[in-house]
Amino acid sequence: MRYRMVLVVMVFVIMLSIGTSFAQKGPVDTAMEGCKKELDTYCKTVTPGEGRILACLYAYEDKLSGRCVYALYDAANQLERTVMALRYLANECKSDITTLCADTEPGEGRILKCLDKNQAKVSSRCKQAAKDVGLK
Repeated sequence: MRYRMVLVVMVFVIMLSIGTSFAQKGPVDTAMEGCKKELDTYCKTVTPGEGRILACLYAYEDKLSGRCVYALYDAANQLERTVMALRYLANECKSDITTLCADTEPGEGRILKCLDKNQAKVSSRCKQAAKDVGLK
């Protein structure tokens, strides 16, 4: 159980740094809906942010319902797919990013905006990767 919660914490930290999800319902929504009972029961006084809600769930890990545990696993899987999609996109677009977006500061979708702005110059390989991950 401890391994599972550590994994979930790591997943949410990565998710927050990415800020983008390719799933219809994002990992945060999945976890919040699936763990609503636990959040209302054990964590209602916790101020959101900086991992405090996950720390609260971790403190009550022995009391989590099957639904909540499943929601946390589902959120982790969604995030893993998102990270893999972003890794694939970054690998396929590496030369385009280096050539077209060298002066673009990473984060908050700026690299994707740069690629979109330079779409006429973007390689077919990068365009296909964007289509594969659902961006185009």
